[in-house]
Amino acid sequence: MIEADNLISQYESEGINRVKLGFTDIDGVLRGKYISLDKFKSIAAGTAGFCDCVLGWDMDDQLYDNAEYTGWHTAFPDAAFRIDLSTERRLLDENNLPFFLVEFVAEDGGLHPICPRSRLKHVLEVAAGMGYHPRLAFEYEFFIFNETAQSVREKNYTNLAPLSPGNFGYSVLRTMTMSDLFNEFMDYCLEHDFPLEGLHCETGPGVWEAAITVDDALAAADKAVLFKTFAKAFFQKRGMIATFMAKWSMDYPGQSGHVHQSLLSMADGRNAFFDPDELHAMSKTMRHYVGGLRHHMKPLLAMTSPTINSYTRLVKGAWAPTAATWGVENRTTALRVIEGSDTSQRVEFRVGSADANPYLVAAANLAAGLTGISEQLDPGEAAVGNAYELQSELPQNYQLCGNLRDANREFVQSAVATKMLGDIFVAHYAASRDWEVREYERNVNDWQLRRYFEII
Repeated sequence: MIEADNLISQYESEGINRVKLGFTDIDGVLRGKYISLDKFKSIAAGTAGFCDCVLGWDMDDQLYDNAEYTGWHTAFPDAAFRIDLSTERRLLDENNLPFFLVEFVAEDGGLHPICPRSRLKHVLEVAAGMGYHPRLAFEYEFFIFNETAQSVREKNYTNLAPLSPGNFGYSVLRTMTMSDLFNEFMDYCLEHDFPLEGLHCETGPGVWEAAITVDDALAAADKAVLFKTFAKAFFQKRGMIATFMAKWSMDYPGQSGHVHQSLLSMADGRNAFFDPDELHAMSKTMRHYVGGLRHHMKPLLAMTSPTINSYTRLVKGAWAPTAATWGVENRTTALRVIEGSDTSQRVEFRVGSADANPYLVAAANLAAGLTGISEQLDPGEAAVGNAYELQSELPQNYQLCGNLRDANREFVQSAVATKMLGDIFVAHYAASRDWEVREYERNVNDWQLRRYFEII
């Protein structure tokens, strides 16, 4: 209450008369609204209500027809939410307007069974109970076009003009030519408290890659959520548009959402993954964590590759893994162990696509890794060389699904998902992925028209 009172007094002294709130739905879309300062005063230290349809519809605002938790049968009541006052940002484009992230809460005031941020917090409680403090860093690839939200629709998403032409991976020429835009974007990210430790051109016309600075797991996921939406807003306000689709064109590599991760010991604050006396400095804890990531990668794939489009990226030779493999400094594997020091030893999860919900990606990774530690799972032998060539030799449980329907079937059967995320969440999320598949299948796409319209 003291913190809320202090914020309110500060806003009143500045003449601020409203704030903005945001939260992610199941797909990771940032939803929210403006509220008056008077409304903020009444709920800042407590809870308020928001129609729970936002947990029961898809990214196109279409209501699921198969969900039990919320739907027409529940009449869409208000769900309680709480403002996380520690997430305050000032929106520079809106005269320093305060912005907060919120999360839904259960009827008893505890963690909500479906809210993505709450599910991550639940997994973090498990981590704390095991004596670990997770640290994460997200990095995203995204394409930028000299288009607007209106023009891409008028063009039916074809023949789009990229921000810059050609393949210019890690190009100094491009970053110097567009230095004003690069520097302005990095300043924008810094000013909104999701600073980038790196930003560069990737291979492809108008594609950038941004690495968000490492942070505690919840804060890192918050920053990833904000980065995706704020980046889109940044470019749209400047007459451009950015996409985080997993793959917008089959002519170019897909867009990843990699996650670097490590565990700090709560006992001494040291990196639990680092042991200088072990091979590649991998402690036993790290080996078991990697074992968990590998063993549960396939069952949890629907959380880290959540859309129909996600699976167009997971093809051989396109800088994306197709099997649950691991290696040391090997970018052909799904899990890249990075040998370092007490401050840098970590593992990079390379399966996730840029279209995934950061809260759920973090929750899935930590659930798998922590289970690996508790069950002392061994990752097996590290892949050396081109991991794609080893895929045919791997057992079926390491072969990643090639489509969302199959991935969702694996997810429903995952004991780890139920244990770590809850049966209510598993049922609701599986229903949402089933809906996504059926929405795709009931539409005629351009390929079908080109293929069958005249000849068949």
